[in-house]
Amino acid sequence: MYILGDWRRTHFSNEITPEMDGEEIIVMGWTHSIRKLGKLVFIILRDREGTVQIVVPKQKVSEEVFTTAKSVGREDVIAIKGKVVANEKAPAGFEIIPVEIRILNKAETPLPLDPSEKVPADIDTRLDRRFLDLRRPKIQALFRLRSEMLKSVRDTFYNNGFIEVNTPKLVASATEGGTELFPISYFDREAFLGQSPQLYKQMMMAAGFDRVFEIGPIFRAEEHNTRRHLNEAISIDCEMSFSDEKDAMNVLENVVHNVFVDLYENNQKELRTLDINLNVQETPFPRVTYTEAVDIVNSKGIDMEWGEDFSRAAEKILGDSMEGFYFITEWPTETRPFYTLPNQENPKICKAFDLMYKDLEISSGAQRNHKYDLLVEGIKRMGLNPEGFGTYLEAFKYGMPPHAGWGMGAERFMMIITCQENIRECVLFPRDRQRLTP
Repeated sequence: MYILGDWRRTHFSNEITPEMDGEEIIVMGWTHSIRKLGKLVFIILRDREGTVQIVVPKQKVSEEVFTTAKSVGREDVIAIKGKVVANEKAPAGFEIIPVEIRILNKAETPLPLDPSEKVPADIDTRLDRRFLDLRRPKIQALFRLRSEMLKSVRDTFYNNGFIEVNTPKLVASATEGGTELFPISYFDREAFLGQSPQLYKQMMMAAGFDRVFEIGPIFRAEEHNTRRHLNEAISIDCEMSFSDEKDAMNVLENVVHNVFVDLYENNQKELRTLDINLNVQETPFPRVTYTEAVDIVNSKGIDMEWGEDFSRAAEKILGDSMEGFYFITEWPTETRPFYTLPNQENPKICKAFDLMYKDLEISSGAQRNHKYDLLVEGIKRMGLNPEGFGTYLEAFKYGMPPHAGWGMGAERFMMIITCQENIRECVLFPRDRQRLTP
């Protein structure tokens, strides 16, 4: 008991078939459920890939095996060496008769949470005991989908000539202005947790990397307490030289489209577990200008002035009016960060876009301003000091090409894919205003 010894898993649950009748195998995992019926014990073992039924009939196993089986409790970590027995009445067409059972670790009782999903719990209770919550098959399916999503995103970038980079998360000044920064003590001075890799992405355009992407954490000190906001998130970012906002939108919609295709083709098991009917939206996604969007909102009885950002009510109106993914383009220059390029013909409008899914914004991007003097003006307009952007601005003095890019929240994207109402479901260990543990 409690000793792994020389045992090693030979098969995950999904690798065992009725055709293996008579073969001896070793499976390892957790006791998902157990039934003790006198001279017969049923154990459902759960591993990363699913569950497998272990049948322990007293007349067919040793006394030691039967005694050990009766001592097994829920969520105990166990290893079982046994023979596969084909049985049409068994859940998967087979069962395993154990030759030896090793209890590698006992779980305390009672359990603070039910990983079998028979007893529901509210999200705060689940997040407080996240290590148990993550054992739930539906939660594991969600994070398998997230893993495949990130793989698909990387594949699309690599297939389109992008280079993966990693930028600093400890920064000396704000990326986009405002006060949404977490200050930290950095030796004898103040620093901040990065709210975006934007400035570094642009400097790499001056360095001649041409096309880069990053998948990494961002930190926003926003005092939101909603189902759509986090204070630490994973951002999917890209930047591309000799490009405009239309090129950036094309890459973005291809990234999104390819994720849906890859999940549909590779993850039907997880989609079934979560009861998701995945709809693959064809490209190109619809485009509506900011002005057209404002007109839609006003036509539905919500008063909105041109130049305002969309309120939650306005976003809901747009979500009811548009289906699936769509872009909002041609934003007012004053509403966007200082590095956004204004339209040459009409400087009040800039070359920015948001990608929306119904009423949820999941990405923001633009063609960037690659002219030094105009950038300095933009920084001052935001009430910031250009001296705080010295290294960044210097990159624009020595040959910065036209460039464009975007950032997309991985968790919000997962909310859409997995039909979740709360963004915390899509994070292993979420960080918000109230939650800093576990």
